[in-house]
Amino acid sequence: MNKVRVFFLGLSFVFLLTSMSLAQQAGKIAYVNLSRLFDEYSKTKEYDKVLESKHADFEKQRNAKIEQIREAQGKLALLKEDKKAELDQGIEKMKADLLEYDRQQKQDLTKDRNEKIREILLEIEKIVSTYAKEQNYDYILNDRVLIYGNPAQDKTEDVLKILNTAK
Repeated sequence: MNKVRVFFLGLSFVFLLTSMSLAQQAGKIAYVNLSRLFDEYSKTKEYDKVLESKHADFEKQRNAKIEQIREAQGKLALLKEDKKAELDQGIEKMKADLLEYDRQQKQDLTKDRNEKIREILLEIEKIVSTYAKEQNYDYILNDRVLIYGNPAQDKTEDVLKILNTAK
């Protein structure tokens, strides 16, 4: 356990020295809050509405399938033995179909969401890069890698304005 601590302490020290060296060599450095850029980007908000709509449609169809199963189970007690077996098989098939539907829809929604997130993050990266070049910044960092950042160097608001005005 102590070896692990020493390793991480050493790694942190190397990172600190490297950061200090970069800071001394670098010209202009700024940072952005990537989470905030993503959350407050108008395209993210628009896609959230699309995703909510898709999820609501999925839930509506899923609930209809569940209701069909419940109705069939309710009828089961009223049937004669020979019809019960047939209906029971139908119920089992409906349950299997519901599970497959759930799995497929969740997989599709997740895939769509991940693709859109990737697309939005690439757009944000492009805008940040363009902003950095136009403002002559040598580095713009993500705030997650910072231990401390001077609030004056936080360019999140500037980039956010550009993101939400560019269509």
